Amino acid sequence: MTNKMHRGGCLCGAVTFTVDGPLRPVVACHCEQCRRLSGNYVAATSAPVDHVAIDGPVTWYRSSETARRGFCGVCGSNMFWDGPGSALSIMAGVLDQPTGLALAGHIYCEGRGDWYDLPAQERQEPGADASLTTQVIA
Repeated sequence: MTNKMHRGGCLCGAVTFTVDGPLRPVVACHCEQCRRLSGNYVAATSAPVDHVAIDGPVTWYRSSETARRGFCGVCGSNMFWDGPGSALSIMAGVLDQPTGLALAGHIYCEGRGDWYDLPAQERQEPGADASLTTQVIA
């Protein structure tokens, strides 16, 4: 497996980060929290938390008893989801391109907004699905 350095940052550049190593394929989450946070659904990848180096003023919001969400306190960019386990979810849109990633599927589809349809050819799960959220690629 080839290690690749991934980089990213918020809209204003106050928060930047690097990921030293592989990222999970992108998973789209349609749960109510993600919809309310982003105004739509969230598309995120993840990496082991000890492989992510964050530089800048991340503001953390405790969104549940088991998770928190990180965003830029300057421009408000939604950047991270930190929950149980050793991986940190990273919003795919804050990664520098090209990412080399692909969408693996959709989770919490029962909570999707009523203003859009999901592509029939893409994997759709009604709730959480560990087989989607724990994959890793180079």
